[in-house]
Amino acid sequence: MPEIREKTDVCVIGAGHAGCEAALACARLGLETVIFTVSVDSIALMPCNPNIGGSSKGHLVREVDALGGEMGRNIDKTFIQSKMLNVSKGPAVHSLRAQADKADYSREMRKVLENQDHLVIKQAEVCELLWEEDSNSKKKKVTGVKTFTGAVYECKAVVLCTGTYLRARCLCGESITYTGPNGLQAANHLTDSLEKMGIELRRFKTGTPARMDGRSIDYSKMEEQFGDERVVPFSFSTDPESVQKDQVSCWLTYTNEKTHEIIRANLDRSPIYAGIIEGTGPRYCPSIEDKVVKFAGKERHQVFIEPEGLHTNEMYVGGMSSSLPEDVQLAMYRTVPGLENCKIVKNAYAIEYDCINARQLYPTLEFKNVSGLFSGGQFNGSSGYEEAAAQGLVAGVNAAMSVLGREPFLFDRSESYIGVLIDDLVTKDNREPYRMMTSRAEYRLLLRQDNADLRLRKKGYEIGLISETQYQELLKKEEMIKNEIKRLKETYVGANREIQDFLVSMGSTPLKTAASLAELICRPELSYEVLSEIDAERVILPENVTEQVQIEIKYEGYIARQLRQVEQYKKMEKKLIPTDINYDQVSSLRLEARQKLKLFRPISIGQASRISGVSPADVSVLLVYLEHYNRQQESERGKSSEGL
Repeated sequence: MPEIREKTDVCVIGAGHAGCEAALACARLGLETVIFTVSVDSIALMPCNPNIGGSSKGHLVREVDALGGEMGRNIDKTFIQSKMLNVSKGPAVHSLRAQADKADYSREMRKVLENQDHLVIKQAEVCELLWEEDSNSKKKKVTGVKTFTGAVYECKAVVLCTGTYLRARCLCGESITYTGPNGLQAANHLTDSLEKMGIELRRFKTGTPARMDGRSIDYSKMEEQFGDERVVPFSFSTDPESVQKDQVSCWLTYTNEKTHEIIRANLDRSPIYAGIIEGTGPRYCPSIEDKVVKFAGKERHQVFIEPEGLHTNEMYVGGMSSSLPEDVQLAMYRTVPGLENCKIVKNAYAIEYDCINARQLYPTLEFKNVSGLFSGGQFNGSSGYEEAAAQGLVAGVNAAMSVLGREPFLFDRSESYIGVLIDDLVTKDNREPYRMMTSRAEYRLLLRQDNADLRLRKKGYEIGLISETQYQELLKKEEMIKNEIKRLKETYVGANREIQDFLVSMGSTPLKTAASLAELICRPELSYEVLSEIDAERVILPENVTEQVQIEIKYEGYIARQLRQVEQYKKMEKKLIPTDINYDQVSSLRLEARQKLKLFRPISIGQASRISGVSPADVSVLLVYLEHYNRQQESERGKSSEGL
């Protein structure tokens, strides 16, 4: 039987949010790339919540955009409601969130992929990875992929972005269907190939709520939720005026004791509590059954009714994901105010799938035991579209770097939420789907969503995903911010009657002596915008510049303190650990620490210190050993050069 054989540079398996970013990154860096999907209709599919962003997730989308990714631009084109969350709190936790038109989002992303040079979309199930032993490194080296139909694609790197499709099964009460999300075909053959390569797999679970016919909902019994009057775009490349448009409403309602009674009475029919589900579910996105059991004292839980798009009546019932049987679901939903006569379009279900323990990956998202094989998204044990897109971009970039013979790009905790996400995945033994949260970022005042371009645009330029024009715009923005802060610090106002009256009118204390405008901005009741009345030399600057000026001045002391903390952190990150180190030779290491270090193979002292089971005393032992080891290596190099 004739066999189809093709050659390409990179193969990306899966066209979800991770796969799209990975494939676009490789293709935009000039590599011939093939992206495989079980269905072209599943490209950038949103099988669960119809939104992008949210608390901390909005940070990730902004960072993906700053590095040259596509998610931010795509949601700016397809959103139907946008809101900045946590505005009553400090800027560190402000997060953008947008409702998407799900069909439009997928359609627009597919259009981008179809029109990207060097990128080919292939509807086919990859069932096998091809590899050979690398004689130099003694590791496996990926050489290509094979599809279910027998076609072979030889390549130099593979990026796994299989999402929730590997050996997927969906559960709705006693009913089990062996499909991927939204009833799409599961990928049932790749798991065996991965296991043969020595890759450790595990089972995770996630779930989704029912979709309702919007015509059967009584919105008068719910609280209307509006978008922001002034929309802030996700992408730094989007013209802010282009996203000012009419928005749709979302709605808020609540469960009640009757809802909870129905759930409790039918727990034995829930696959979660009946022991049918094997996989571990997400802690921070629990099913309604979990909420009722684990928070038994709560009288009610929030339920958000969100439109799936402009051209459909389907409404998403946020906060009520479930795997209960269909009859129980209908009874349960109909106890919620506004849903008394609801009609279910799609039942809620749980989905189980194969994924990996990400400790098998380097921070580049390349497998430690298989060179040329990278991994991104939910296959790495994370949850969420945004986490997936961020990992897909990093995996794609580093796959491209490996093919191009360039140095890998690493993202550390002090420079990005992406760095926090990846470090947590590869350093911690995550036993449940990982979800990004602002509390996970110890330097979150520095890692705000508003300054993602200032933090990461240069890195995107170094990678090759940010254009010269975009880079020059960034430099111009930096210069404007710097000059305006300098001017405000050097511009003083006196304690005259006009200034005193103005301050009193703003609820601020009068001046005793002259003060700079920067000093006045630091007062809680004053702001950059308010001081325009007494700032005669002020020129009109872009809103994204004045926002940075205000934050940099108001939080200067806190920012300086975090920068000092980052300096200490970076010292530990710069102390690299040789990849061939034999931890059994490091005397005085505790047994648990030795076992964990051998398992995770950290690349730096900083990463080693964050591994559970490695104590500060173990780190000290390791530092002493490395100092001795490095001196020994230098001595041997010296002897070698003398011999020459």
